[in-house]
Amino acid sequence: MSAFYQKFLKKQINLAPLGVEQGSDDTTYFCTPKGASIVGWAGVDGIHYCFIRGFGEMVFAVNPSNANPDYVHPLASNFEDFLRLLLACGSADALEQTWMWNEEQFSNYIHDNPPTKDGQTALAEIADKLSLTPMGKPWHYIKELQASFDISKIKYTENFYDPELNGCAEHTPPKWEVYFDGNFWSHWGKAHAGKEIPIGKHFCWAGHHWVIPAVYSCSQGLVVDFCMQVDSEPLQQFIDKYKVIEENGEPRQFSPEERMLMELENPATLDFRAAVNLNGKEMKQKRGCGVGYNPLDQDRCNDLEGKWAVEYYGLDQNTGWMIWRNTFPWHTKRPPKIKSLSIVMEQDHVAVPGAHFCATVSGDTVDFVHPQTGTHHTLVVVEYEKQEMPKDYFGQKDMDFPTFYHAMSYTVAPPIPVGEMSVCDCVDSEQPREKQADSCSPAGTSCAMAIGIIGGICGPTSIFHGKAASGEVKAACSALHFTQKEQVEWRMTFHKKQFEDIKIELITP
Repeated sequence: MSAFYQKFLKKQINLAPLGVEQGSDDTTYFCTPKGASIVGWAGVDGIHYCFIRGFGEMVFAVNPSNANPDYVHPLASNFEDFLRLLLACGSADALEQTWMWNEEQFSNYIHDNPPTKDGQTALAEIADKLSLTPMGKPWHYIKELQASFDISKIKYTENFYDPELNGCAEHTPPKWEVYFDGNFWSHWGKAHAGKEIPIGKHFCWAGHHWVIPAVYSCSQGLVVDFCMQVDSEPLQQFIDKYKVIEENGEPRQFSPEERMLMELENPATLDFRAAVNLNGKEMKQKRGCGVGYNPLDQDRCNDLEGKWAVEYYGLDQNTGWMIWRNTFPWHTKRPPKIKSLSIVMEQDHVAVPGAHFCATVSGDTVDFVHPQTGTHHTLVVVEYEKQEMPKDYFGQKDMDFPTFYHAMSYTVAPPIPVGEMSVCDCVDSEQPREKQADSCSPAGTSCAMAIGIIGGICGPTSIFHGKAASGEVKAACSALHFTQKEQVEWRMTFHKKQFEDIKIELITP
């Protein structure tokens, strides 16, 4: 323990208002370095500050909520500099998060989070009792220290390498077994694992290279693994375009249309259906599941099941993979002898966002061009009205649900085949919220629940009533709100199939 730190302790300065709660708590986490002496706690997410034996007076921040290798970062060369950084920044929160911020974000955080009254008292005590001044250019100081420090020198206890305590620790792959009633990570029921039948079929479809490495004969049916290769370059381009985490570390919020475009442009997404033809008889798919492998995520917590599957099948680990496992029940009571086996793969329709428009009364018209066919169409509003659902429609007495919406019926000329076009609101429904116990209680936070009436990927889409139940007249409803909106911005969505079906011969007579 340094002489300065002992001097600080004798002054009995309370750093809790600055985000460093002192005390005798000796609790440690899986990522607390070996030989750590804890000097304080942030009081949230298990974040703590410490010295580490072998690194002199250097002060470190430990954050268990980060991902490997970002659990530990040096903050100051010694405790005196640590206190000077507190004087400059007003709290340890800013110091702990500096590793992931640029200078502007750092400055903005300090500006938007000034010290409390108690914090100002603590800062004044530090300056007065220890004769310290604020650190000049604190962001540069921390960044230079972290850039020059070799984080690989940090040693951890055995807890760091325990997968049950550290989700990013190296796991030992389990024995490879495939079950009809199961997925990549577990199974249920008492049936035995299936017998692996090597296939090693390579083919190209939907702009990707595919491999069906094996099928599995189980007591209840056939299991097929479909492996779709995803090139790293388009995967990186997609990640760069749709950053799911903002530069300030907060999750990015996407609009419904942005989410639709993400689904459409994601190189690792392809919804398809498969049918097996076994010995001349078709077998329908019962269920399916999938895992992914991202070669750009090797320093973080990759999907272990996906990584193990790629390793087991000997697939190229320098590219991405999506691996789907589908099951097909037997037609017979016992597994038949496989004489011939083929598979037909059919892509599901994808949703393509189209034109936006507003409508208020029956008779309104909207001219538009079909993005796939180039045909000119006209949408005519048949009925349009504001409506409210019954308050007890959702049946949960402890929750308030939005009930106001706009309902519209319409025709399209020339007609577009059923299923190839829909109309929906451009915004999501408001989320339900907990009811207030009394008028003085604070409003409850909204819960994560999706609200739909008759809908699909676009959210609430249709309420059929009156004329909308027959003929060429279609109907749509807006998102649900707690108060009635004056106007709704609608979006046309077109549903198309991008790729033709493909038949793959796996076993021939």
